[in-house]
Amino acid sequence: MTRQRITLLTPLALLGLLAGLVDLSHGSARADEDYYMQELLTRERINQFQEKPVASIPDRHEPPSPKPAKKGTKGKADSSRQTKTTANSKAVKTANKKAEKTKKGALKTPNSISEGEGQHNSIKEECPPMGLETSKIDDFQLHASTTKRYGLGAHRGRLNIQAGIYEDDLYDGAWCAGRDDPLQWFEVDARRLTKFTGVITQGRSSLWSSDWVTSYKVMVSNDSHTWITLKNGSQDMIFTGNREKEIPVRNIFPVPVLARYIRVNPRSWFRNGHICMRVEILGCPMPDPNNYYHRRNEVITTDDLDFRHHSYKDMRQLMKVVNEMCPNITRIYNIGKSHSGLKLYAIEISDNPGEHEVGEPEFRYTAGSHGNEVLGRELLLLLMQFMCLEYLSGNQRIRHLVEETRIHLLPSINPDGYEKAFEVGSELSGWSLGRWSSDGIDIHHNFPDLNSILWEAEVKKWIPRKMFNHHVPIPEWYLFKNASVAVETRALIAWMEKLPFVLGGNIQGGELVVTFPYDKTRSLGVGREQTPTPDDHSFRWLAFSYASTHRLMTAAKQRVCHTEDFAKEDGTINGALWHTAAGSMNDFSYLHTNCFELSMYVGCDKFPHESELPEEWENNRESLLVFMEQVHRGIKGVVRDLQGRGIANATISVEGISHDIRTASDGDYWRLLNPGEYRVTARAKGYSLSSKKCEVGYEMGATTCNFFIGRTNLSRIKEIMERFNKQPIKVPVRQLQTRRSRESRKETQ
Repeated sequence: MTRQRITLLTPLALLGLLAGLVDLSHGSARADEDYYMQELLTRERINQFQEKPVASIPDRHEPPSPKPAKKGTKGKADSSRQTKTTANSKAVKTANKKAEKTKKGALKTPNSISEGEGQHNSIKEECPPMGLETSKIDDFQLHASTTKRYGLGAHRGRLNIQAGIYEDDLYDGAWCAGRDDPLQWFEVDARRLTKFTGVITQGRSSLWSSDWVTSYKVMVSNDSHTWITLKNGSQDMIFTGNREKEIPVRNIFPVPVLARYIRVNPRSWFRNGHICMRVEILGCPMPDPNNYYHRRNEVITTDDLDFRHHSYKDMRQLMKVVNEMCPNITRIYNIGKSHSGLKLYAIEISDNPGEHEVGEPEFRYTAGSHGNEVLGRELLLLLMQFMCLEYLSGNQRIRHLVEETRIHLLPSINPDGYEKAFEVGSELSGWSLGRWSSDGIDIHHNFPDLNSILWEAEVKKWIPRKMFNHHVPIPEWYLFKNASVAVETRALIAWMEKLPFVLGGNIQGGELVVTFPYDKTRSLGVGREQTPTPDDHSFRWLAFSYASTHRLMTAAKQRVCHTEDFAKEDGTINGALWHTAAGSMNDFSYLHTNCFELSMYVGCDKFPHESELPEEWENNRESLLVFMEQVHRGIKGVVRDLQGRGIANATISVEGISHDIRTASDGDYWRLLNPGEYRVTARAKGYSLSSKKCEVGYEMGATTCNFFIGRTNLSRIKEIMERFNKQPIKVPVRQLQTRRSRESRKETQ
């Protein structure tokens, strides 16, 4: 294999190189650019006395090596991520055969063919992202020629990074050069020999500025001193950049380049803007068992699961395979349809699927309300595989969960949006493609605003005389057919009202934090403030149970995803303190049903490359299980009448907490509480109330608190009157006269 060595450039060659930079769309170099000339000459003199290791670039006519991991786009699933097949998981793997056939045929699509001038057509090689967006590449690996200010430094030049509403000096939405000239560069140090295959770029995330790079060169080096520019024949290769600031643009190199360092050198930019970029580098690290940085960051899973992105059809097939593997503990059903007619499939995992068992709490995980936040969808598909396989293998922890809990997993609330993002691919869907439903609605914030109704009633002192502090009714206007309510939202509400859920988590992406209600600020016109629920202590514990067992949410070394450092709050935050949002799924669930609902933002990258899925599974697996187990914390029991019959819709009140719950159709209830001693009261219409002390311990498992309540005298009278159509009992006149005469005789005697 022939290789072209990087040679040291002489000062004359450097002068020629800089002279060539003058002939650009942005004019000639200015006098203050002597700084760059001096830096290059200084490095040349140093290199004359100190020999450095040099990188090598494959010969342009060298045939490409076998194709590595492909991007997570439709029809390009990465079979290399699938681990060896075991007896229990063989059925899961068979669900991928059709996708594998599609993948093999997709390798020769027109987009994969190099048609550069003076080159023969060949399949372009593409490696997975190195991890600027996911933060696998840390801040110390990013460098730049100049920086406008700290908040626009190289550490902010990450694909899809978001700026705050109010831009400041700390968290802005790109790397921006200190000067707008063609000598600027953005550099990534891979810290090991890497096969670079492409670059993805975006403009600056900003509500107020329009900055992006329209063309650029790429340079590589092995020592950060001597650089070689990628060429198209004898000319430097110019790559087309962005046409606007949000849609990512990917450029694949005609031939992979082997080096340690890579630079992106902007050559032109938006006329009315500045040099600003967000970048992702595609690269395959070369095998190096002695590389410390690689060993330190490497995460390997031992679970034999289907680690790939699933289309709607693939998802349905996988759920079917899981059901066939574990028919005794799983059931597939749908809660409705999306706007485009796709069924919203859920899978139930229980020792008695299809039945609500008295005393057994119901738990739910949902994902994909924002269709482009796909990590949650894949985590739930992995979770259902994992629980099935572990149950079959005799894992006692999983068996206990399955036998004592009725678990529901709804992996894709917004399948229409997901299909849009999936078709484009993981790194090219940007920040918002597929977020909304087909009719343009944000499903997660499409629920009725019950907070305002409750708070207004509290101000008017209607509670509990005119209105309850729980099960707040849905306003009539929301139920109209012409209301701006997504069909997916209506399906969710019907599902939430039908089943007596106790605890739920909706999995989202784009951040590393767990949020808990309330999500709407109580003060009018305030964008963010602490707005706790009456169950704030319980919600904080539930949030912490997930965040503290996640591999990254509370890690001190974890960098900020975008603008908020949630690690200072143990990876949790009150939703309204983050940003106010009316009509959230979390607030609605708490105020309209018994279910405590939280949001888990499980990764900086909304749509990670499928090569990242094994590590993301390891990041979240323990958290997913621990949070499910919290459904057994607090008190539980059954409210019965004196004949032993369960009483539905009885109210359970806890002294000191102004939020009640209700019993299910069989009279059973579950009340999530932190450890402590509580006075609990059970009451129902027509029955006398009953109170008792219930103690919640620190060990896992809810404390049983049963209640027996009898009918009140008033309710008995009303029952008798209703039996006679609310009329007084009529007595014949003769019987009445006889009775009076007898009474008068007794008085005279």
